Amino acid sequence: MTSRKRKIDSECRIFKEQWTYDYFFMQYEERAVCLICQNIVAVFKEYSLRRHYQTQHKDKYDCLVGDQNTFVKQKQLNISSLRASFQVAKLIACAGKPFVEGEFVKEYLLSVAKEMCPEKSDLFSTVSLSGSTITRRIEEMGDNLHQHLQNSARKLSYFSLALDESNDVRDSAQLLIFIRGTNDNFEVMEELAALQSIKGTATGEDIYEKLSQTVKDLELDWAKLASVTTDGAPSMVGSKKGVIARIKQEMDKHNHSHPIAIHCLIHQQALCSKSLKWDSVMKIVVSCVNFIRANALNHRQFQEFLSELNVAHEDVLYHTEVRWLSRGRVLRHFYDLLPQITDFMLSKNKEVPELSDAEWKWHLAFLTDVTELLNSFNVQLQGKGKLICDMHSHVKAFEVKLGLLIKQVKEENFCHLPLTQNLLAEKPMVAFPKEFCVNSLEKLQKEFQFRFKELHLHEQDMQLFRNPFSIDIENVDAIYQMELAELQNCDSLKDAFKSSRTSMHLSPLRPILISGIMHSKWQPSLAALMFVNRLFPE
Repeated sequence: MTSRKRKIDSECRIFKEQWTYDYFFMQYEERAVCLICQNIVAVFKEYSLRRHYQTQHKDKYDCLVGDQNTFVKQKQLNISSLRASFQVAKLIACAGKPFVEGEFVKEYLLSVAKEMCPEKSDLFSTVSLSGSTITRRIEEMGDNLHQHLQNSARKLSYFSLALDESNDVRDSAQLLIFIRGTNDNFEVMEELAALQSIKGTATGEDIYEKLSQTVKDLELDWAKLASVTTDGAPSMVGSKKGVIARIKQEMDKHNHSHPIAIHCLIHQQALCSKSLKWDSVMKIVVSCVNFIRANALNHRQFQEFLSELNVAHEDVLYHTEVRWLSRGRVLRHFYDLLPQITDFMLSKNKEVPELSDAEWKWHLAFLTDVTELLNSFNVQLQGKGKLICDMHSHVKAFEVKLGLLIKQVKEENFCHLPLTQNLLAEKPMVAFPKEFCVNSLEKLQKEFQFRFKELHLHEQDMQLFRNPFSIDIENVDAIYQMELAELQNCDSLKDAFKSSRTSMHLSPLRPILISGIMHSKWQPSLAALMFVNRLFPE
């Protein structure tokens, strides 16, 4: 005969969190404990807990039970206050403001709250925004981001690095290290890996030590390093003691293949642009701009003069050599305001004969047109998510444009040089200085050919990355050939490639590979991952 005694364990009773708010009980081990009198109820049964509360504490504490969410609301308020503190700290950090600005923000919030919702002003006073608190919040967010970066870095199948070393306003050497990589799922990560301060000298060995420290901190494997992009400084690209040389030595120690080393394409374009010095033009432009803007009275009078004439620009711009697009903007403003600048300089008894010289005007118009073309090219290379195959296409296109310009300038055809074309329409007294301008363009062309020569050596790899179906299988590395044979003869992947080219801004290779995985037609190996991610310079 079976026992009729109920077994509590077999009833699978569990403690419900709501009982804490309704009856002031908490679970302790396998029993329920009253928070008011510390009596114990052995069975997790609502009837028992409710009976205890109603007989012992209802009269005194029923007012609190009436608001069942008292504790929940207080907890939510504390969390909201903490989140608000972190949000303000994030805004202060992103704006580069002093950490003590948090106290001003709190005063501002309290003032607004007292006017807009005075009944809730006490809530804003609970947000802690002192200087020490903001510092702590930013440090905690930084640690959290670093932890996420470490976790993501561990999952990378291949990665590339971009290095840039420069001095800050206090002449301290700062090394920026960016990382871009991909995991087995072809998910691309791009982040600032580290900002390393370099004390004392900033030689290639010093920079390499900081880089090695960052790689170790993120637990990266040197074998997975596919490419390194630098600013082209001797400390970076030196053949014996440069950072690239030290990285190759590290690879040789462990029998790893060397990463691709590329000089930043945007920086190279800027260096090519500097070959067009044209000091005869720039010295006059800079001198006139400085005369107008360096003196407060001259500057005010010039602005008033322009406002009366209702011209396109309200002022002239300073030329800053380190800002790559500066020269084009300065020249364009100066050319558009040339008549007004000439009149103003004469009114100030400042003689600048070049402003009235016909040949000098030819030089100014031509240099402005060419510099604007260079600026447009520079902007094409910029932007987040740019792939090297796209940037290489822009480089090749501009080199073709240069050849076209040289041919047209020789024929005095200025259809792509609008300011020069307009000046020609005015029929100046002096003929266009064709030989000088053609020589300048040819010099610029040679500079491009020299600086981007190494980039063109990787054209076949980039073609493989851009369109693996068009590449000759016999011309690629042996590690890709067997996979490429499978890929090029898979009709479903060809169809996916054609459709993705019209709908995707990024290289179509990624959706192709993913499509192949989904259809189980082609399983990409680590070799495929390597050529996907080894071409990522900025």
